[in-house]
Amino acid sequence: MHEKIDSAAELHLRVIREPAVTPMSPRKRAVCWDFGIPPHEPPHPVADDLRIACRPGTITALVGPSGSGKSSLLNALAEELGRVAWVGREKLDKRSSIIDLVAPRRPLATAMRILTACGLGEPRLWVRSPEDLSDGERFRAALARAIGRAVGCPAPAPILCDEFTAILHRRLARALACNLRKLVSRTGLTLFVATTHEDILEDLQPNQLVRLGAEPPRVETHLPRLRRLSLHRRLVVEPGSVRDYSLFSAMHYRHRDGLGFVDKVFLLREQPGGEPLGILVFAHGPMELALRNQSTGGRFVRNLRRLNRELRVLRRLVMHPDVRGCGLGHVFVRRTLPLVGVRFIECLAAMGTVNPVFERAGMHRIGQCALPRGRLAILERLRRLKLDPFSDAFTSQIAKYPRVRRLVVETILGWSQVTHSAKGFRLRGRSPDELGQTFRQVLGEPPVYYLWDRDGEFPREGSRSEPQDRERATSPPARRAILVRRKHDPRD
Repeated sequence: MHEKIDSAAELHLRVIREPAVTPMSPRKRAVCWDFGIPPHEPPHPVADDLRIACRPGTITALVGPSGSGKSSLLNALAEELGRVAWVGREKLDKRSSIIDLVAPRRPLATAMRILTACGLGEPRLWVRSPEDLSDGERFRAALARAIGRAVGCPAPAPILCDEFTAILHRRLARALACNLRKLVSRTGLTLFVATTHEDILEDLQPNQLVRLGAEPPRVETHLPRLRRLSLHRRLVVEPGSVRDYSLFSAMHYRHRDGLGFVDKVFLLREQPGGEPLGILVFAHGPMELALRNQSTGGRFVRNLRRLNRELRVLRRLVMHPDVRGCGLGHVFVRRTLPLVGVRFIECLAAMGTVNPVFERAGMHRIGQCALPRGRLAILERLRRLKLDPFSDAFTSQIAKYPRVRRLVVETILGWSQVTHSAKGFRLRGRSPDELGQTFRQVLGEPPVYYLWDRDGEFPREGSRSEPQDRERATSPPARRAILVRRKHDPRD
């Protein structure tokens, strides 16, 4: 039983927990006789005139051992507040992908940021059904869905979460707590969580901490500060090898792509000799890149010796899913750039339009690579040929029909002339599966080009470019369209 006292910004709660009454059975009677206990527990007061503030941009943590009344107090808060969003009490639609369940009326980038903040930073998980997730992943998906409903609302409902991080291992729990602190402060949400684990409090930084289990409950008020994950204090960067990449390759959404001619590898560890949290792979760059030539004033045009001496490409940055969204990625890159031993570092990042990790690390964003020539015409041709690049049959169609293979190869080559040299992107010998994967990436969002110059000379003012200008300025003339003979199967 609980009584409502007030519904203003400060709630006054009186909560009395009344245990359910169960019928007397022979076993129950025997237990009562043997241990001298009554068959029914008396009502137990959890809180009497407990004052809890409910304001936007705040986190309230209810902490105490099991059975201390955390869930009862959360239920009392829910009834007092009226309109709330519970985490995990609504079943996720198994017919939908996770990305469609989170902030469906908001921009895609918003949904991706929320999922990453909730510990689901892997694109391969975004396209899965809730049925295909583990229990811990489903909890994080439910948390992301509740946050997605609240973000952007003029008056978002408070979010309530019982057993917060109970089924997560502790490093992931601390990372999630750190991400939520930043998210709540930036978006003005109101979050109430109940937990038995106090190890997350340093990263969660609750505005109010309600300690249960003592008589009476204590309310502590704190002023949170946006700061780095607690793991940050012990991080170390160590040299690695290509063999270390096998630990992380499956965590990258383009794990099938090759690494090229690798020069150096670095690992980010939780502490000296500890478990690796991230990996950086630096390789020799392609012979020509249009945006590289533009941003460096043609310094490397037809000068392979200088290219190999002065420049490397950041081929991979992979962070462990546990710590994505915590700000460790840009710290790792910033610490590592001076260790590579060359003047210039460049990077082509497909996620650059969503995640500014390389800009925060000190690299300069030059702009997006140009779209492949005739992108809309290519999509229209695919529609006429009844081809779906995302269907399971697309790989077999590339292998079976020469015309489909030519369309795929010409599209990839058209893109490579903008981002690589004409000879720098080899397709001979690639399997239909590899061609299909590259084709999907080419038709997707163009990567963002970044450049870091140790001496600070480049990029010079005015060298940055907008995508539409680059497409007009750097795209070669369109090739002759492939004719489709109507009297034959167009895929033959």
